[in-house]
Formats: sequence, C-alpha cells, structure tokens
Amino acid sequence: MPSGDTPAITVRGVTKSFPLGDGRTLPVLDVEHLTFAAGSCTVVKGRSGSGKTTLLNLIAGVSLPTTGAITVHDVNITALPEAERDRFRAQHVGYVFQTYNLLSAFSALENVMLAMMFAGAVPARDRRRRATDLLQRLGLGPRLSHKPHRLSRGEAQRVAIARALANDARVILADEPCASLDARTARDVLAEFLAVARDPGRTLIVVSHDDVMLESADHVLDMAMINRVPSSLPVVESVR
Repeated sequence: MPSGDTPAITVRGVTKSFPLGDGRTLPVLDVEHLTFAAGSCTVVKGRSGSGKTTLLNLIAGVSLPTTGAITVHDVNITALPEAERDRFRAQHVGYVFQTYNLLSAFSALENVMLAMMFAGAVPARDRRRRATDLLQRLGLGPRLSHKPHRLSRGEAQRVAIARALANDARVILADEPCASLDARTARDVLAEFLAVARDPGRTLIVVSHDDVMLESADHVLDMAMINRVPSSLPVVESVR
C-alpha cells in the first residue's frame, strides 16, 4: 500500500493450512504483512492454487487463519466468535462469489432484499426500493421477478453483484466474478460492476485476470510475490 494511505484492511502474520486426513496438513497461504487502503481498488492475480480464494475467504471471515490476525476497519475479525463474525460480514463486507450462490427459490429482487434482511443494515421500508434501484442500475429492470433458473449467467452474476452491494458495505470482495462468462459478457458485467461499486470510501478487492479490471485498478497484487515470501512490507504494484 502506498505510504500515507489509510489502511482499511490489515493482514498480519497470516498462515492457512488444511488437514489432509492422515495427520498431516497442507499449507496454502503464508503472508507476513499486507494492507489495503481505504477507497482503493486492488486486483489480485496468480496461478490456480496460489491462494487467491483463500485470501479472500480469510478477509471476509468465511474461514479463520491457522495463525495471524486480520483487521477490517479496526475490527480484528479473527478474534470474533462465529456468530459475530457472520454478522460483521453481512453488514460490512460484500462478497461476489464466482458461482453466484443465488437462492433458487427466490426472485432476483428477493435475493437482494434477503441480503438486507439478514444484515439488518437497511430499514425494512427501504429494502424493496434499494434492491430495485441496484438491479436497474445493473440493467436488470425487466428481470426483477425472475428466479435464477430463468436468468442467463451474465444476469445471474449481476444479481450477485447487486446482492453484494445491497448493504452499502465498505469492503467489496469479488472472486473471479466473470470467469464463467464469455468475453463480451464479462467485459460488460465488469464495466457495470465498476460503475456501481467504485466509491471514494469503499475498498474493492477483486480476483481477476481480465484486462477491464487490470486497467481500472489502483494496484495489482501478484500472489507469487506475497505468498510464503517472508517480508514485512506488502508487495503491491501501482498501476497509476
């Protein structure tokens, strides 16, 4: 992170290992020190298996590190009990999953409204209006009542993006959000995502190799440069 910027997220001494079932463990992540500035957009890139998704899951509090601590806006999420960690994530972190993770029994509008209901961050009277506005901004005005099986992959991903933005989270994480889309649709969805998600106070961290994201990022983070490399400073390449 460039000096002088305010860190929104700090990853310190974090390792993550997974059990192999025979008493051994598989280490997948070892990050000495990494920070993400408030209001910045960082693209994370790296080969398959380099720890990109693991890093996002740890920052989101979806899983806990084996060692180390992660602070998100002055809250040490690794020290929170699971229920509090889930509540913190729902209110302060938006996560765009690669596989959408939409609820099949609910419409596009309902999927976005349910995210607001779970977090309790948006008053009930405002949820429908906010969900409708987000979906319309992402070009889904005619699809509000459609359930996931009636949406194209590009449309489903737009719903997932709207859901991640529903609670006006200060941190937005996206794990290769357009990996399953054709090139043209991916570019359109990413452009819409950036237009809606970029905000002066919001921190974006996106796993992607797409040129649209790489060209729009403030920083590009290469996992090969930080994972299992003993360093007291983050290795982040400024792109503008």
